[in-house]
Amino acid sequence: MKIVVIGGSGLIGSKVVKNLRARGHEVVAASPASGVDTMTGSGLREAMEGARVVVDVANSPSFEDKAVLEFFETSGRNIFAAEKAAGIAHHVALSVVGTDRLAQSGYFRGKIAQEKLIRQWGVPYTIVQSTQFFEFLGGIAKASANEGSVHLSGAYIQPIASDDVARAVADHAVDAPVNGVVEIAGPEKSRLSDLMQRYFTATGDARTVVADEGALYFGAQLAADTLLPGAHARLGAVNFDAWFRQGQSRTQAAH
Repeated sequence: MKIVVIGGSGLIGSKVVKNLRARGHEVVAASPASGVDTMTGSGLREAMEGARVVVDVANSPSFEDKAVLEFFETSGRNIFAAEKAAGIAHHVALSVVGTDRLAQSGYFRGKIAQEKLIRQWGVPYTIVQSTQFFEFLGGIAKASANEGSVHLSGAYIQPIASDDVARAVADHAVDAPVNGVVEIAGPEKSRLSDLMQRYFTATGDARTVVADEGALYFGAQLAADTLLPGAHARLGAVNFDAWFRQGQSRTQAAH
């Protein structure tokens, strides 16, 4: 069938596109680079013509509070208007485990608004809430840096590899809508501060990780289990060590 992947050129989107094409589906990788702009609606209806499923894995280009909210609300309305016109049968969206517990964060207020739109619009849907990606550890470190050290909460995290995320999203894209939320996570649980220390050791980063219960996570205070999935989450196969080895081997192959 024809499937449109919005955000199809990004980290997750490009892998979802590749995965679905390998299964024999006709896949449109929709992004500004391919002439599809969800903020203006330009190119959306043309991209969705004849499609049955839309997968939305796009992310806000800015993490500033107002910009994030505007991105998810405006993009969402434009996407759903085009889906209604095209008769789309299934909307699959990638979100974040713990979103509804992170309303202190401007970014997560944007994700809450996105999920609310999905539930209200009337197109059959599946919201795939994922734990944080291993690939984003560097971004977390950057956001938490403080004069040579990185202050992070000791809350638990259960990160997942982007390959496992893409596989799960692709699986849901070809399955029936659940009209609800499904959760995906990595196979190992650890404290965020401990995981970052492990990451720094592996990458040769000399900075110190400070376990700080007052440290905010993108503007939100974390409880011990805020970022953890429930008991029925689908678990990926790739743990931290396997993910890091894969990254090293890809880097060497590129050279």
